[in-house]
Amino acid sequence: MTLDHALHDPNVLSALCGMGAFFVVVLIWMALIETDNLSDRLKNISDRRNELSDIERNKKRTRRENIVSPDFISSIVQKLKLEQGKQTNEIRLKLARAGYRSREAFLGYLLIRLVAPIAIGFLAFFLIFVVQAFKMTGMLKILSVIISILVGLAFPDTFLKNLGQRRAALLRKSMPDALDLLVICAEAGLSLDSALDRVSKELEPSCPGLAEEIGLTGVEMGFFPDRSQALRNFAERVPIQGVVGLTNTLIQTEKYGTPLAQALRVLSAEMRNERVMAAEAKAAKLPALLTVPMILFILPPLFIVLLGPAILKVTEMTK
Repeated sequence: MTLDHALHDPNVLSALCGMGAFFVVVLIWMALIETDNLSDRLKNISDRRNELSDIERNKKRTRRENIVSPDFISSIVQKLKLEQGKQTNEIRLKLARAGYRSREAFLGYLLIRLVAPIAIGFLAFFLIFVVQAFKMTGMLKILSVIISILVGLAFPDTFLKNLGQRRAALLRKSMPDALDLLVICAEAGLSLDSALDRVSKELEPSCPGLAEEIGLTGVEMGFFPDRSQALRNFAERVPIQGVVGLTNTLIQTEKYGTPLAQALRVLSAEMRNERVMAAEAKAAKLPALLTVPMILFILPPLFIVLLGPAILKVTEMTK
């Protein structure tokens, strides 16, 4: 049978049409059931990361429980009535600024404040009077022990203050990005609560601390009778200039109904300009800061290299 006769044969044409329809169905089926491998891989990576973070968190919790039990700390603090001091609210605020809000952290800090001067003072007494590691007179020994106790008293507050300042510096770097996200959410028509919740989710990978603070503010705005109180709490927990300006702007928009997106855009631009100006100020200080290292470490080798051969020639000629 020739090709022309085969093409005009109804049976052959039916077979070809059937095979073509079969291949079309197979291709459509493969296109529909084909999975997105990239999204699956990203989902697996995210699940694995969450699993590892949960494992690490459980390890830290187990380690803390093995060292000392929170119930044990709570019983000591209650017996000594350390929570009844006038500085309780101030201590809680300092801990919140450093990123610690749990009751266990508060009780642990109170216990450290009690134990640190005793431990450091006892260590100094043991080294000075018992081991006699340092040769001192009697009055100087007593003065050294007293200074050690004072250092133990000041150490917890100083350490907590440094933690708060370091955390505030990290949050300050991410504030312009948070404001830009708030502007986008406001222009998209989201309410302030929804915008804060969305911004906290978007900032979590890059800046978990600021994401946590913004998310907590959104939650507080949902159940506080006075919504502005949640914004004031946010400004107290994050004492940086950008957050203070943001809270004032949000309170104004809540009270007077002013446009939110435009105010946030202006505030974001101001914060970026302030960050650029701070970087320029640091760069302007570099010449003054490099003067002493240059005099001590750069000029002496330069003089040796330049004047050394001439000095050697002069000494050889004088011999």
